[in-house]
Amino acid sequence: MDLQEYVNQFDSMTCIMSVEKNPDGSNGKIRIEVGNKAYLSTFEQQSNSPAMMNGGKGFVPGLEYTAYLPRDLNFEHFICASAVDKKPMHAYIHPDRFPVWFNIFSLPLNIDDPHKCYCTYTQELSAEANTEQMANLSAETASKVLQTCIKLRSSKNFLKTMDEIIRDIRVACKASYCCVMLTDFKEKTCSLLSEDIAVGVPQHSLKNFLDDSFIEYAKSWLETIDGSNCLVIRNADDMDEIKRRNPNWYRSLKSAEVDSIVLFPLHYNSETVGFIWTTNFDTKDTDQIKETLELTTFFIASEIVNYQLLQRLEMLSSTDLLTGVLNRNAMNNRVLRMVTGRERAPQTIGIVFADLNGLKPVNDKEGHNAGDCLLKEAALILKLTFEGCEIYRAGGDEFVIVALDKPKNELEKHVEKLRRDSLDPENVSFAIGFYYDDKGGDIRAAMREADALMYEDKKHFYERFPDSRRK
Repeated sequence: MDLQEYVNQFDSMTCIMSVEKNPDGSNGKIRIEVGNKAYLSTFEQQSNSPAMMNGGKGFVPGLEYTAYLPRDLNFEHFICASAVDKKPMHAYIHPDRFPVWFNIFSLPLNIDDPHKCYCTYTQELSAEANTEQMANLSAETASKVLQTCIKLRSSKNFLKTMDEIIRDIRVACKASYCCVMLTDFKEKTCSLLSEDIAVGVPQHSLKNFLDDSFIEYAKSWLETIDGSNCLVIRNADDMDEIKRRNPNWYRSLKSAEVDSIVLFPLHYNSETVGFIWTTNFDTKDTDQIKETLELTTFFIASEIVNYQLLQRLEMLSSTDLLTGVLNRNAMNNRVLRMVTGRERAPQTIGIVFADLNGLKPVNDKEGHNAGDCLLKEAALILKLTFEGCEIYRAGGDEFVIVALDKPKNELEKHVEKLRRDSLDPENVSFAIGFYYDDKGGDIRAAMREADALMYEDKKHFYERFPDSRRK
């Protein structure tokens, strides 16, 4: 077969790819054998194509594709599935390295060559996403994606729904683990949104490792993906590529007994808002798993951004304008979310009631401006003392600190320091009530206990300083 004559019959950008067959049965180098005029225009300097290859240095028939592009495991899987496994292939993707969407097709070619397998590769480019192409899925994939969309859009409890979806994804992939992690690269923070672990597998929760330093680790994943839209590791050869690109991550994966992984960044408006990944999945279904997650992640990212936006709007409406801490409305909403199960139950609850001593005499003697300054100073002291905790102004001179999943001894040290400082008449003084529930029980009960203890402390304060008593 004359490959050049064959490929010239296509109007769309098309080339012929080959995959070497190694003596041991494994796949070898992947080459671009020939291309038609439309495809070769992407190699020319004068081309205006946003997908220009090799910096416009020109095309040389028969070179490895890595002479023109960085190595891309997804691309290799796509070509090998067509050329070697003889499957017609289609994908609609947006690689990060290009500012366009790719509608790509590949058909196996039956060419008598003992050393190579062949396929066509055709691509169409568009600047904007084509919803019809995105929806052009197999019936099984479309059904799974539709179920996810329905759950997301009909949900009244976003976190609970995400738990269900992540479990559904893990089960559908026949995987040992599935997870969604949120990232904020500007603020350099990350957090676990949801995870699901199969019963009986030696997989630890991400909670055991996650802290703000983990964001640098997540950033390295983007470098490892290297401009593709995802990362699919199916076997030891793929894992060797991870070892070359990201040795630290490779060691982590091996220590966790991970043999295969599909990882997708969650993008929204050109920003990475998180990652979703599943490990030790059924590699026989790699193509369908990838196809399903490609579209599912599009909807998940959108819902995550909506959820975060609502949280930010709620935060703006829940800040005490004088002190900058959270207000009583925010505290009531927080408690309501916890007792109704809209937020995950913490393992431990620490509550501190801190009532500012002597505010009324300051207001009476020096005016309300002085009283406002005292409240601001009190709030600043609490923020510095209980860093990382939630601080609310519950009423005029009363503050509440909510410390979830914080060590008791750490909170006790902060409380005792605040008590000692309050004994000095030159310092801002608080009456303090502290209660700690190491079983993560009812936050309302913990708040009642802390409130009662605070009033006992306030009583002792007025006994020592009767002139400061409210009148």
